[in-house]
Amino acid sequence: MSNHETIAVPGAAPIHAWIRGVPLEDEARAQLANAARMPFIHRHIAVMPDVHKGIGATVGSVIPTVGAIIPAAVGVDIGCGMCAVRTSLTAADLPESLRAVREAIERAVPHGRTDNGGSNDRGAWHDMPPRVANLWKEHLHEGYCAICAKFPKLDRGNSVNHLGTLGTGNHFIEVCLDEAQQVWFMLHSGSRGVGNRFGEFFIEMARNDCRKAGVDLPDRDLAYFSEGTEHFADYVGAVGWAQAYARINRQVMLENVVAAVAKAPGIKPFTCTVEAVNCHHNYVQQEQHFGASCWVTRKGAVRAGAGEMGIIPGSMGARSYIVRGKGNADAFCSCSHGAGRVMSRTKAKKQFSVEDHIKATAGVECRKDADVIDETPMAYKDIDAVMAAQSDLVEVVHTLKQVVCVKG
Repeated sequence: MSNHETIAVPGAAPIHAWIRGVPLEDEARAQLANAARMPFIHRHIAVMPDVHKGIGATVGSVIPTVGAIIPAAVGVDIGCGMCAVRTSLTAADLPESLRAVREAIERAVPHGRTDNGGSNDRGAWHDMPPRVANLWKEHLHEGYCAICAKFPKLDRGNSVNHLGTLGTGNHFIEVCLDEAQQVWFMLHSGSRGVGNRFGEFFIEMARNDCRKAGVDLPDRDLAYFSEGTEHFADYVGAVGWAQAYARINRQVMLENVVAAVAKAPGIKPFTCTVEAVNCHHNYVQQEQHFGASCWVTRKGAVRAGAGEMGIIPGSMGARSYIVRGKGNADAFCSCSHGAGRVMSRTKAKKQFSVEDHIKATAGVECRKDADVIDETPMAYKDIDAVMAAQSDLVEVVHTLKQVVCVKG
């Protein structure tokens, strides 16, 4: 039995929404209706329970298309996603104070943003590890040069200097305990500044192309590239490169977190299991669904094919989940990417105090100041309700609770 509800929009593709027991704001509903009106939607749009308003496309939506891709639906945090690994450590192996562990992680992984992202940005490498330089050269340099040769204005800002760095906003690194009190490391980040540049550039290019072609759009952020055109091919190449960058970025950070914690005071020698999970939740790729090849854009959604492992994080004061996909065809083999916001960052900063945040993150070694109020747990949906709404999409393999959280 499926948990989804069907939202009918006159003259549009159906919307299958896994929203039982969770709120769907009117603005997000309107965005979904606009996307469903696009003429190249394949069968229907799938909506995850963490759904909320985004830019152009709704966060928490799965948009299958035939013959076109909407760059703003992928967004500017191309390849953003999660990475996690279980260790041989247990809760009993951790020191009473975890401040030194948090500080070790903060030293090992550049995070945040200063100097307007310029040469003195604290969120970029200034003494780049050889491992980062080698991965860039082996996997990313050639593709980057090819993209920038055609579009020289993209060759600016940090690129290699951001590889293995966290970023800002809701990106984080956590030390967690599972239901058996095993220690996990988990992190959330994407393609950093270079992915943002690529995303913004091609979103504007799609708007220009649609305007020149006289395309009537329900929302200018639903501008698209048609398959077979030059810019479609350019975008597919660039977005694929950025998604590869994002995956390697998480890999490097996870390696550095493991090494940093291993050297922290009071931590005994440990090993990591082969259960590492590294999954995107803002991306596009070609897949087969309902007998057709289509482009599946997951905007704040994780692929959850039968047996595929994924990560659904809660807020910085709530549980997170390692899940196994059930391969639900109606959801295009997808699940939610987290809890989902219930209010904007601006509203959260106005509504909650530092004291509220301190109470909500009791027991978590993390920043407890005004600069992280926009990420306070109360700004997010109830992760338990979100998980209940998608019980036909995934099964829970591990339940994690953070004890250390480093925010970008």
